[in-house]
Amino acid sequence: MIATIRGEISQIEETALIIEVGGVGLRVFVPAPIRARAKVGEAAFLFTHLVVREDALTLYGFESQADRELYTILLGVDGVGPKVALSVLSTFTVDAIQRAIFADESEILGRVPGVGKKTAQKMAIHLKDKLKPTDALAGVALMSDVDSEVLAALTALGYSVVEAQSAIQSIPKDASKDVEERLRIALQYFTG
Repeated sequence: MIATIRGEISQIEETALIIEVGGVGLRVFVPAPIRARAKVGEAAFLFTHLVVREDALTLYGFESQADRELYTILLGVDGVGPKVALSVLSTFTVDAIQRAIFADESEILGRVPGVGKKTAQKMAIHLKDKLKPTDALAGVALMSDVDSEVLAALTALGYSVVEAQSAIQSIPKDASKDVEERLRIALQYFTG
């Protein structure tokens, strides 16, 4: 129904952005990394998914069509609603989710707030049928162990999985593959 939205960010809330479109402020729930980078007054363009319920119309926004497609696939998993699906995309990138699925590491999905072991297994089974491995996945898989060590170190330091994942996403693609160096760069994200 509403496929995309373009407008100016007028407010940043805990879980959403208010985007001004033609004089109307629309509340769009977005993954945490988008909120972290958003600034009031900036232009925003999001691919959206509208959830229609008896008592509400809720708009969810994503940076790419791939993120939106993954979101709609997650909604097809028994026990996964709009908020849990958004939480998955707030915690992990599409590449990280693909890595976990194709490496048969469903327990990684269990790190998402609101997702238990059984739901993580259901998601893994459902996604394995729906997702296609990409060529980029081969290159990303090389970083998997290094970034999972960085993730473990950041969470051990007291950062949430969402915060740690956002910090890992901020590491430049051409950065060193050394765990300590990547951890140092990830920690700069928080002092930033």
